[in-house]
Amino acid sequence: MKAAVFSRYGPPEVLEVKDVHKPVPKEDEVLVRVHATTVCAGDWRIRKADPFLGRIITGLWRPRITIPGMEFAGTVESVGKAVTHFSAGDEVFGSPGFKFGANAEYVCVRENGTLAKKPVNMSFEEAAAVLFGGVSALYFLRKARIQSGQKILIYGASGSVGVFAVQLAKHFGAHVTAVCSTPNLDLVKSLGAEQALDYTREDFSKAAQVYDIVFDTVGKSGWARSLKVLKRGGYYVRVGGSGRLLSMLGDIVRGMWVTFTGAAKSIGGIAGESAGDLEFLKRLIEADKLRTVIDRRYTLDEIAEAHRYVEAGHKKGHVVIVLEQTKC
Repeated sequence: MKAAVFSRYGPPEVLEVKDVHKPVPKEDEVLVRVHATTVCAGDWRIRKADPFLGRIITGLWRPRITIPGMEFAGTVESVGKAVTHFSAGDEVFGSPGFKFGANAEYVCVRENGTLAKKPVNMSFEEAAAVLFGGVSALYFLRKARIQSGQKILIYGASGSVGVFAVQLAKHFGAHVTAVCSTPNLDLVKSLGAEQALDYTREDFSKAAQVYDIVFDTVGKSGWARSLKVLKRGGYYVRVGGSGRLLSMLGDIVRGMWVTFTGAAKSIGGIAGESAGDLEFLKRLIEADKLRTVIDRRYTLDEIAEAHRYVEAGHKKGHVVIVLEQTKC
């Protein structure tokens, strides 16, 4: 099968499309023929080893994970003999998690892992873009104990996590103020934001509003500005960031301090997943209460170009890789 592969850390050019062995499902695994996958922040970070400390997990000198890709949608090719909930021909969507490997023509996922039948009202391309942003947004909104009637500011509202954060916050009954760039103001309003602020023209911290939650999906809102508009004891959620060691340590210390003093409750780190999250998102999708936003589509042969675009940090929603299926 063909897959996007990198054998050393570096810029997008280290990625190559190569023929590799087609995976064989274990007893409890499902083999999926991938029709669409994505490039998200986690993909370019493992390729670039950003932050550097990530090499402790991915390989100090050479990457142990060589095929990127955290989400996919496709058709079940075959199943292990212990699998009972999926059959060949099922249309599914899911994630291999931090094993990565979805930027390929085939991927194996455990039956009780992150895998579900594809929403009936979504294409493969749309369904492939649900997991990373949807699960991350859901996880952090729940950690912040979002409630109906609360006010939430979502910074970076037009990115892959942001577009789901806006929609899910609205589903939970919150009043949403979205911060994004000029071209994306109409988009975030169409997703449900009551107010949209253009960060290139106005400073959200000077708008004389107070929020129960400030959700920074890109790590660029700034501590001082965010705490200025956050009610005392409110939740400050930070996702992403520069990846630089000193910056990460600084964020940890600030988070501990504001939590200790009671100024705010700081939440960050890596999103976890609870049982039922994928089915919860699927139900909202099939009820037409949640949708994906696709910015650009690339072929697998254009994987380096896709990485370059995503790493630049200006994408709107998701970048999808559409696979041209061939016999393997």
